[in-house]
Amino acid sequence: MLKALLFDFDGLILDTETPEVDVWTRIYAEHGFDFPFQDWAQTVGGYGVSNFDAAEYLSLLSQGRLDPASMRVRHSAESLARIHAQTLLPGVLELIHDAKRHGLKLAIASSSRHEWVDTHAKRLGIFHYFDAVVCADDVGVGRTKPNPDLFLLALNQLQVQREAAVVLEDSPNGVTAARRAGIFVVAVPNPLTSRLNIEGADLVLDSLAELSLSALMGKLQ
Repeated sequence: MLKALLFDFDGLILDTETPEVDVWTRIYAEHGFDFPFQDWAQTVGGYGVSNFDAAEYLSLLSQGRLDPASMRVRHSAESLARIHAQTLLPGVLELIHDAKRHGLKLAIASSSRHEWVDTHAKRLGIFHYFDAVVCADDVGVGRTKPNPDLFLLALNQLQVQREAAVVLEDSPNGVTAARRAGIFVVAVPNPLTSRLNIEGADLVLDSLAELSLSALMGKLQ
């Protein structure tokens, strides 16, 4: 019986990833380089697979002409401006309301930090719907996705067994983390993560707007 939904945040609730890549792509192009999307993609949803640093890599390509710190400051300012203009991704609010009507518990489990997740969730007017918000600062260093720790801690805080929960994810790292936690996982790739090879999900959708809670409950029974 379904009792809880565990939401990823970046790329599932709010598309923070497209602005970040768009800005890096433009910065790289200004200096005559192609942004290495596949290298960056390894970091999406967690930091356990790759330590790729776009600013450091650009500095390396420029043979030290470009300062990584300056590149990070510029990228942060420009991408943040775009992210703050973003609204909830399609189907998010409707699913939250539907889950609440069915008496389900809700959690966010994100590889980002509380400062980031909490601030945006409050800005978007959804923070109060969640019974638990678990972030990178709540688990050990290096224990974000694709490790299962975030999801296991969320289950513990909700007091829900893994068999009674469903994870909603957009990235390969997130899907892997859910599988390692032994939780049914629905992959909802966004325009960026749809370019990645997401394997192992129990269900793949183009949008949360396609997710039927009653059908999902049937799959778990």
